[in-house]
Amino acid sequence: MRVDDFGYDLPPELIAQEPLDRRDATRLMTVDRLKGEVNEVPFREIIRLFRPGDLLVVNDTRVIPARFFGVKESGGRVEVFLERRLAADGERWQCLLRSSKPSRPGTRIVLAEGVSAEVIERGEGDTWRVSFTPVTGFDEWLDRNGSMPLPPYIRRSAAEADRERYQTVFSRQRGAVAAPTAGLHFTPELLDELRERGVEIATLTLHVGLGTFMPIRVERVEEHRMHRERYIIPSATADAVNARKGGKGRVVALGTTVCRTLEHAARDDGSVAAGAGETGIFIYPGYRFKTVDALITNFHLPKSTLLMLVSAFAGKELLFRAYHEAVTRRFRFFSYGDAMFVY
Repeated sequence: MRVDDFGYDLPPELIAQEPLDRRDATRLMTVDRLKGEVNEVPFREIIRLFRPGDLLVVNDTRVIPARFFGVKESGGRVEVFLERRLAADGERWQCLLRSSKPSRPGTRIVLAEGVSAEVIERGEGDTWRVSFTPVTGFDEWLDRNGSMPLPPYIRRSAAEADRERYQTVFSRQRGAVAAPTAGLHFTPELLDELRERGVEIATLTLHVGLGTFMPIRVERVEEHRMHRERYIIPSATADAVNARKGGKGRVVALGTTVCRTLEHAARDDGSVAAGAGETGIFIYPGYRFKTVDALITNFHLPKSTLLMLVSAFAGKELLFRAYHEAVTRRFRFFSYGDAMFVY
């Protein structure tokens, strides 16, 4: 398959630049795979699309304020973007470094409040491995000095309000550099209504990494390699998923991050194994889904791996018809935009 086959025309004004006042005030496009039907409802009505016995699996990762600035000892300004923590016994991170002149091993960067960074070596792709000192209270330092890593298609600087709105209401585990955006629409009240309807809610953790921002640089889909991301599937979540594979209800993945994690851990019978590790699974049309029965997701960038995943789940022809409808009806796209329920 060619990457260009997953392109579509999107008017720039449809890219949401701000969240709505209410999380659940967005619009929801429903895609019925069996009937081949595309419809629209207010997001709050997602409740009626669930059935008693369904399982909603959510990603409880929490976005860190991963972007900040420093100055090289030579005087050049450097933008630092944390991608992921590499060592638990110190503050060694994989980072993107942007400056007028390329970084190299041994470069020292002076940061706020007496913190400094040393470039150690090349990391994966365009990243560098960087060591920060002192390490005591680094997370607290980051909260004071970092800004939220809004995606590049949001053409403004991160505001104080983004520290709350670019997190899901169930975010708990620090480590992501991008939000699992399908979860941004949910409120505590909606989650309570789902439980009252007989829907069970389970959590897993996938720390969303740089791969969600990175363009595909090959012509053929099959040649692309995903960045690896860390995940945790608790035993209680694996048990809840496996109960549905016995006929209790559907497994509904809240977002592509949950979908990828469950499918990475899936056995041939659709059950999943609890545990922790890294996943680089790349799902595109032709993939046979083992565990996920329904998917809630936002609208994704043209030619992106996320669009390819949803194309695999919905069927490319049906999905692109839905996207055409979304553009025609002036849906809002991407992280702060509207949502889709594919079932």
